[in-house]
Amino acid sequence: MYLFSHILLGSFISSYFSTFFTDLYFGQLSGSGASFAGWVGIIIATATNDWVRTCDYTVTTCVRMDELGARGLWAECVISPSLYHCVTLNHILTLPAYIQTCRALMVCACLMGLPAMGLVLMSMPCVRLGDEIPATKLRHGMVGGALTFIVALCGLVSTIWFPIGAHAEEGLMSFGISLYTGWVGSVLCLLGSFMILCCCGDDPSATPQRQQNSYYYSRQAGGADTPINLATTAVVTGNHAKSAHV
Repeated sequence: MYLFSHILLGSFISSYFSTFFTDLYFGQLSGSGASFAGWVGIIIATATNDWVRTCDYTVTTCVRMDELGARGLWAECVISPSLYHCVTLNHILTLPAYIQTCRALMVCACLMGLPAMGLVLMSMPCVRLGDEIPATKLRHGMVGGALTFIVALCGLVSTIWFPIGAHAEEGLMSFGISLYTGWVGSVLCLLGSFMILCCCGDDPSATPQRQQNSYYYSRQAGGADTPINLATTAVVTGNHAKSAHV
């Protein structure tokens, strides 16, 4: 009866940890995919200029004339049924502070995303580089998740501050598709960074110490409870398995 109960307990623990590590792998994989998609969205938002739609006249006049202005990080454009003309914002010293700050933050987010995605990729369990140990993968995942979180913060600050500054400077009609892309990309990077940091797992170097100090009690024929070391049992079981193969 005791042997049967130990077998059931061992199978339950094995299935529990198998499910746990499978969930961790799936969470890390999902976080990596979300972070990569968000980084691509931030790059698209940075490169395009349809952040906000502005109006040089009153709203009624702009609607009647069907002429709007589009502003982004790098250019101002005039949009109408018969005209689409853009002027590059290349006078850095005369630009408003919110445009210069949002430019710097978005460029930093795009550049920082490259090493972040590389570290996240190297932390995946399916990727192995030479004699890499699990502790190294853990550090890669933690640093990659932290960098992805910084990328998300830079994107969120830029995409929130830019429309506020544009509205304070002139009339703001609506948000552009580039701004929505930046919002979605920043949120995906934020969620991805949380999933990566939460699914990296524990430090593998602490596992042997916990195993050495783990005991369970087995009732002998005389009725006394005898502690048995799990680590020693695992070693003995491994030796018996090797002998059986021989």
